[in-house]
Amino acid sequence: MNIVARLPHYAHLIRVDTLDKQVGTTLLLWPTIWGLWIAAGGLPSLHLILIFAFGSFLMHSAGCVLNDYADREFDAHVERTRSRPLATGAASPREAIYLAAFLLLIAFALILTLNTLVFWLALAALALTASYPFTKRFLPVPQAYLGFAYGFGIPMAFAAVQNTVPPLAWLLLAGNLFWVIAFDTAYAMVDRADDIKLGLIRSSAISFGRFDILAIMLCYAIFFSVTILGGLLAGLGWVFLAGMAVAVALAGYIYTLIRHRERAPCWRAFVFNNWVGMAVFASVALDYVVRG
Repeated sequence: MNIVARLPHYAHLIRVDTLDKQVGTTLLLWPTIWGLWIAAGGLPSLHLILIFAFGSFLMHSAGCVLNDYADREFDAHVERTRSRPLATGAASPREAIYLAAFLLLIAFALILTLNTLVFWLALAALALTASYPFTKRFLPVPQAYLGFAYGFGIPMAFAAVQNTVPPLAWLLLAGNLFWVIAFDTAYAMVDRADDIKLGLIRSSAISFGRFDILAIMLCYAIFFSVTILGGLLAGLGWVFLAGMAVAVALAGYIYTLIRHRERAPCWRAFVFNNWVGMAVFASVALDYVVRG
């Protein structure tokens, strides 16, 4: 089969075959760009916006390919993932490695246009992304590890703008970690029954057990508290606080989706987190606009 005929399989691997699967890219992008706005004290350069936006797409896509490669022996036994190309044999493990390497090569070409500190942080982000799938074999809450990978764009954004990573960047990263645990636990609840039956994959949805809903909502509370603190330390004002109130209300709606622990509503809750991230970013960006 020629390369053109194989493109649909590659599109499936990087989750561009359907639009809803790109929510992972936006969930990676939102904290990166709100970090970028705070680091710049308002609108950053178009150059940085484009690099971090495209970089988020590339890193998420590569992460999906590496995740499928690591889970290729398990995905065929999980309802949501059994149609993935590596699980069905439509694409080979070697093709997956080549595709991930190609995506990462483009991402690093973009990073080379920035300073040296961003480059070293990008290497750390790569290590987190590549190693995350394997943490599902032994960590009881691998979503916490994923939180570092998903939030590492924040210190990278500060490094790109300020050529340093101040304590505020690490504070925002710590807060974002709890958001990732929250939304990825909802995501893991979709697969929980299959994962328990398989007995080889660990997740927060399994580890939290009957306290899963409580744990998710506590993680949202910590995320909002730490992010609001970070915004106030950055000098943001009432517009930011009003926007964060909207984000909190959106998280309240997520509770109504996950409270019965059903597969389809839990998936919708995961996807709906895109609106939470958008609300947080809008609260940051609009506050700088209003203040001029």
